[in-house]
Amino acid sequence: MNPNIALTILIAYFAMLITVSWYTSRGADTNTFFTANRQTPWYLVAFAMIGTSLSGVTFISVPGAVGSKAFSYFQVILGNVVGYYIIATVLMPLYYRMNLISIYGYLEKRFGFWSYKTGAGFFLLARTVGSAIRLYIAAGVLQIAIFNSFGIPFEVSVAITILLIWLYTFKGGVKTIIVTDTLQTTFLVTAVILTIILISSDLGMGFGEMVSTITKSDYSQIFFWDANDPKNFFKQFISGIFIAIVMTGLDQDLMQKNLTCKNIGEAQKNMYWFTGTFSVVVFLFLSLGALLYIYATTKGIAIPAKTDDLYPMLALNHFGMVVGITFLLGITAATYASSDSALTALTTSFCIDFMNVEGRPETERARIKHWVHIGFSVLFFVVIIIFNRLNSQDVVTAVFDLAGYTYGPLLGLYAFGLFTNRPVRDGLVPLICIASPLLTLFINNHSVEWFNGYKFGFERLVLNGLITFLGLWAVSRKWTVNDPAAA
Repeated sequence: MNPNIALTILIAYFAMLITVSWYTSRGADTNTFFTANRQTPWYLVAFAMIGTSLSGVTFISVPGAVGSKAFSYFQVILGNVVGYYIIATVLMPLYYRMNLISIYGYLEKRFGFWSYKTGAGFFLLARTVGSAIRLYIAAGVLQIAIFNSFGIPFEVSVAITILLIWLYTFKGGVKTIIVTDTLQTTFLVTAVILTIILISSDLGMGFGEMVSTITKSDYSQIFFWDANDPKNFFKQFISGIFIAIVMTGLDQDLMQKNLTCKNIGEAQKNMYWFTGTFSVVVFLFLSLGALLYIYATTKGIAIPAKTDDLYPMLALNHFGMVVGITFLLGITAATYASSDSALTALTTSFCIDFMNVEGRPETERARIKHWVHIGFSVLFFVVIIIFNRLNSQDVVTAVFDLAGYTYGPLLGLYAFGLFTNRPVRDGLVPLICIASPLLTLFINNHSVEWFNGYKFGFERLVLNGLITFLGLWAVSRKWTVNDPAAA
């Protein structure tokens, strides 16, 4: 694709987002930034959450992985459906009943000060690193497609990108994010559908033939039953349940959007519609992946060694201008819908959970929020530059694994709080939550020799949560009459 055209598209895209930000943030205060004044229509939230849930990494990795894993990822999505139902019926009523802004306020009321700070701290760590690395990977694609042609260094392009995200989120916060993410989800879904249509047309296939071709190919296999296969259905399905619970239900980023609905009824309606729409969108990504491999094989195009490069390579070099433009819009939308939302959620969590702004005057709340927002923007930039200097895909993979480990203590904390009525020694909770991921990592590294060749996958998260739960049980005691929580 001509880099001048790509740059023009990117400029127009951000101009649109900043215009939307100006419109939605008029008269905004910190309540607008944190909760959108709890007046957001449920259908906007449902659609916006898709863009937040699907990052730029997902946009290129899910289609690329079809070559080696077929449609096995959909087993995880089926588990997600169950997890989202649990969120809608167990967690969201709890959050609305307690009238929370940050969902980690539950931990303070249930366990105490140190449990609360520990839970919020693990979220900040996971989201900061995970979201920055997602932005880094997508920024690398944009650097190759656009900025290298103009001689713009990677550091400068990343700084400009983060500055633009800050500009359209700094005032309206979550209210702006819901509208911009709705637009970005539209671009993302349009990109996938249009690419599927144009590939099918290029291959001379109508809709029925396309469906038949994908179905008959080896790529379309969804279910895997071999117990020793990492793609085993039960591993993937059960892991999908817990992934949904922790990375949506226990994540301030996704839940902050849900908490902007007018009441619990509308929030639950949002979650149900999001679940169905999200499942369909992921299936479209998988179908696109099958078509990409079929197209490459048919045209005699070599598959890249790194399968994440397959979709970008074909879209930008082989499918023509229309697909190239839609791909660029799609990956940009997927990247920034995830990153802008994370930046707002991190700012909200730090302001509420660590700066205690709820009881302060509005002018002071606004000042603190402003500087925290700038601080996380700078932190994003620093993390991205560090990983660009390291320039190792293995390191990126390790960081994503690390982010996954940080959600295990949250799973254990909430499970213990919801399913037992025992108080804990609050001061020991941080030690348990730090020890749990380390013990999980130790077990994971020795699982092959200890468990007859068994290798952990997504289920590391469940093991991590279980260890945290058992640790909390060990430092807990039964309630007695008029017995306060243990200190």
